Amino acid sequence: MPRRRTTSSSSSTAPSAPRNRTPQPVRVRRRSFGDFVKAFLAFLVLLVLVVGVPLALATQIGWPLPDGAPSLDWLQREITVQTFLHILTVIVWFAWAQFTACVLVEVKAALSGVGVPGRVPGSGPSQLLARQLVAALLLVGATAASLTPGLSQLGQSLEGNQKPSVAAAQQTPGIFAQQQEQAAATANALAEQAGQAGQDAARADGGSSAAHGDTKYYRIQPPEGRHHDSLWEVAERHLGDGRRYKEIFELNKDRVQPDGSRLSEASLIRPGWIMEMPGDARGGELVEMPDEAPNVSEQVQQQISDYARTGDHAQGSGGGDAQVSLPEQRPAPATPANPINPVTPVPGTGGEHAAPVAGQEGHSFGLPEALLAAPLLAAGLLGALGRRRRQAMWQSALGAVGGRRGMEPPTPTGDAQDAQDALLVGADPEGVRLLDRSLRGLAASLAAESRPLPVVYAAWMSGNGDLHLQLAQPAGKPPTPWQQGQDQTFWMLARSDAEGYEEAETAAPYPGLVSLGTMDDSRLLLNLEAVPGIVSLGGTEADRAAVFASVAAELATNGWSDRMTITLVGFGDDLTPLAPNRIRHLDGFEDLFETMSAETRQRRGALGAAGHDSVLTGRTGPAQHTRWAPHLVLLAAQPSDDDALRLAELAADAGRLGIGYLVGTQGTDLPGAAWEMEITREGRLLAPLLGLELDAQMLPTAQRRAVVELFTDADPGSDPEGGPGRPANAPPFLVDISEQGRPAVYARLVGSYEIIGLDTPDGERSALLHEALALLLLHREGVHPRVLSSALWPRGVTADVRDALLERLRTWLGSDPDGTPRLATDATGRLTLAKSVVSDLDVLRSLYYEATQGRGVDSRQVRGRLLTDALVLVRGPLLADRPEGRYRWLTHEIVDAQLPLLVADTGLALCEFHLERDRAEKAIEALNAALRTAPADERLWHELLRATHTTGDPDRLRALAADLVDRSGARGLPPRTEALLDELLPTWREGVSAAG
Repeated sequence: MPRRRTTSSSSSTAPSAPRNRTPQPVRVRRRSFGDFVKAFLAFLVLLVLVVGVPLALATQIGWPLPDGAPSLDWLQREITVQTFLHILTVIVWFAWAQFTACVLVEVKAALSGVGVPGRVPGSGPSQLLARQLVAALLLVGATAASLTPGLSQLGQSLEGNQKPSVAAAQQTPGIFAQQQEQAAATANALAEQAGQAGQDAARADGGSSAAHGDTKYYRIQPPEGRHHDSLWEVAERHLGDGRRYKEIFELNKDRVQPDGSRLSEASLIRPGWIMEMPGDARGGELVEMPDEAPNVSEQVQQQISDYARTGDHAQGSGGGDAQVSLPEQRPAPATPANPINPVTPVPGTGGEHAAPVAGQEGHSFGLPEALLAAPLLAAGLLGALGRRRRQAMWQSALGAVGGRRGMEPPTPTGDAQDAQDALLVGADPEGVRLLDRSLRGLAASLAAESRPLPVVYAAWMSGNGDLHLQLAQPAGKPPTPWQQGQDQTFWMLARSDAEGYEEAETAAPYPGLVSLGTMDDSRLLLNLEAVPGIVSLGGTEADRAAVFASVAAELATNGWSDRMTITLVGFGDDLTPLAPNRIRHLDGFEDLFETMSAETRQRRGALGAAGHDSVLTGRTGPAQHTRWAPHLVLLAAQPSDDDALRLAELAADAGRLGIGYLVGTQGTDLPGAAWEMEITREGRLLAPLLGLELDAQMLPTAQRRAVVELFTDADPGSDPEGGPGRPANAPPFLVDISEQGRPAVYARLVGSYEIIGLDTPDGERSALLHEALALLLLHREGVHPRVLSSALWPRGVTADVRDALLERLRTWLGSDPDGTPRLATDATGRLTLAKSVVSDLDVLRSLYYEATQGRGVDSRQVRGRLLTDALVLVRGPLLADRPEGRYRWLTHEIVDAQLPLLVADTGLALCEFHLERDRAEKAIEALNAALRTAPADERLWHELLRATHTTGDPDRLRALAADLVDRSGARGLPPRTEALLDELLPTWREGVSAAG
């Protein structure tokens, strides 16, 4: 049967209704003598407070309102004891009025059956007392007894029946109040358990409700062509959010379907199955009721009715598969003998999480988990790797016009390829950008108020993107839009406020922040340079090395610091390729002590000469970009006892100097250790005195070496044969450019996006299919399915949705005449395109390669034709008309830098071809065509000056020189361009002066 669609309320967010709407009888317990006594006493108390207090005040003291308007003489009267009594009287009148309002609100709520009354502003204790008194007074009535809490609840919070929220979480006063936080978490879990029990009881009491049409059902539709129904799409249509598919799965898990099978996995559903839906499901005909399904056959109605009867029996009334897991109870840490400012975890701030990344639910799909679970580290490594590859490409391009290393970076294989894919999947560049802008914005705001930067011990990034800074001590009110956190040592910035920050021209205030791990849904970043002493890390040598490598790699590549030095001691693997300008290795402790002793003395003297008490005050001064960069020392090998004492003395005031020490140790008694941590074999990072128990962020040996290999291969100086004169390396995919090589599918990516040879897909999935094809075309070596899903859905998506899109993509691309599908999977599980699917970028690369390294080398005529054909293909920048908000994965690519260089090389080669025959105008035409795509390439302008000079027209050359000067703006012309103009047009400066 054809799929029926409805848009009437598919995206609505109606409040969830209970599963059983059948009214249940209220059981009225018999009133005891004690109930009447409590009611009588409550009546007396209310009578005294509501009636007796105002009567006593009115008769003994008087009304609070003045007889007439006050005059200015009233302000000049002497303050006497009588004045204070009048003030106290007014306060008592206000308190009475507030309490009376609370009583009226509670009485109205109890009598009208509202259940939870409205709040009277600023009257928490008063309203609580009023509620208990009213409840006791009305306890003898059936209505009140069923709606109001008993007196045993006296002393509980006014919002005790609500789930903890952001505000409640932020009221935890610190790490030494962990018991309060855990008690709140336990209460929340028990409340959820009670709610689940209530739902189960409702099912038990109203077991026949489903048979009467109170519960909604959906019948899985048969496929339309290659499109198959999925729980994600059902939830998206009828619950307004595809991520709610888990609710449908939980309602129907392991229940017998009409064909005798059971639902065991969310992605494995079959046409004809019946799905019980949550109570707030909407969608007209597609949500069927057992007795109200006029558009289905009697057989289907019977199937739904039979399925409805299995639901309550399968789920049971008291448990069965329904389980409630209580949160782990962490004991409150004991107060240390020498208290320091501990790092307090910020409780999760709630909010819905994005759907899990495909494959993340149960396995990593062949990718290293260590990089997948480190979004900030992955983003830093990915950004640094892209910069390194661009640097290698530019150095190669500027080496020589005719002979060069080439623009194509080597394609990684094996572990290096898996590491690169894991970086692409796990990276969170948006989180890094917001963190950097937030910290710099805070520094700029404080500098504008002439306030110093507070010492920050740690930062917590919650699951919904909020940022919490833990200060060493209270620092007053934070600047807007920052807010006070759970106490005076916490400053908090909401993600929505962070997104409003603009780029701030200020130094990075806290470059020493580095990720250590996660607790619940919050990520901890410790500020190593601010620790008042040494941070020790215990555990096995291999586990310590994995933590040290993660810390070093993130410090070396992160996006929230400007300059820093990282000194590594006792590392087996060289990490210098990650950041040669930041990382240095030392052989042993003696070298470290000699180096750090000299730097410590130098920093102390520099701070004293500058009049600063710490590096933080120096970072907001006039020399902020040239001084006070942090120096972080990672000592992986445990020092001897004597060396430990010398190190402790050296690190005594390292915090104010911007020097941090992280030292590995096998024991727990390291002299001078301010904070002690331990990494367990299970990957847990423990700090008992700080109250921390994290899932540690680690970089094991295999992943560390794979990452270093990526950087080593991308290093422009790693290949000794990569200088001028070496042939350019071949592109990853060469196209048959003869007439016989006409492709079946041709995509134009250079310029506006067009596809020839395929019909345009219908519906909303067209944009996703086009984007997926573009990603595959730019990576002919293959794309990991998880890389594809993270590129198309940066916030995450389930595996069944991803697989459904891939199936549609295969259907759309079709097969070659011999039956071979044009979208295949290689031996490593990566997606590859057939050779019959070609892009204009593939053709452009192939034409340039053939012209400079293939057939064009021996035939001048062939070279000219191939270069001309290549330049004709260029219609603008890559994917010029891509929609706003899509194709964000291009920021991780270097193709945006490769294309202008390739076009510039083509234009230069064609210019050289024409100048050999003295065809200056043709050469100028080729250069101008290349400049439209690569306007910033200095080589093109130089050749354009030379070609214009050969025309023998000085006025034309002078006009070109003036145009170049105008384009350079305030920066001025590059030195090499000025030197060339001095050679070709010695009087060009006079023209510039006259124009100025």
